[in-house]
Amino acid sequence: MNARTPVDSPLPARDAAFMRSYLDALTLVERLHRLLLDVIKDEFERLHILDVNPVQALLIFHVADHEVTAGELKTRGYYQGSNVSYNLKKLVELGYLHHQRSEIDRRSVRVRLTDKGRKLREVVARLFATHAEGLTSRAILDADAMDEITRALRRMERYWTDQIRYIY
Repeated sequence: MNARTPVDSPLPARDAAFMRSYLDALTLVERLHRLLLDVIKDEFERLHILDVNPVQALLIFHVADHEVTAGELKTRGYYQGSNVSYNLKKLVELGYLHHQRSEIDRRSVRVRLTDKGRKLREVVARLFATHAEGLTSRAILDADAMDEITRALRRMERYWTDQIRYIY
């Protein structure tokens, strides 16, 4: 999607300007996600952590101190269904996650971090803390600006979620 692509329908100038900004924001969100994965990959390469990919690292970060199922991670909006199942299986095989079948529903597996997983989570948490410190110390963003960005993105998230839930 290119934010510079002209909109096919004739819109008033104000609406056309909003559409360009909206498409630019969508492109930025996509690019920022890919860039975040690249930043994590770069950090892992620097630390010689080669057995986990950035998506798996984020999964470990989000599991944190919880015991969760793949469905819960998917419901929280972090991952697609088959993607999360594959990555959880790989992380169990690599020793980052411990898994246990539910006594009630044998198809359901709950996972939690192992000691190895907690250590990797700390690496990611330190990376994020370093970035947060850099953003504030270089006056790129302050707490108010970050809160404003987060509120705007949450409103967009709610709007999109409503579009999925209520479209017939």
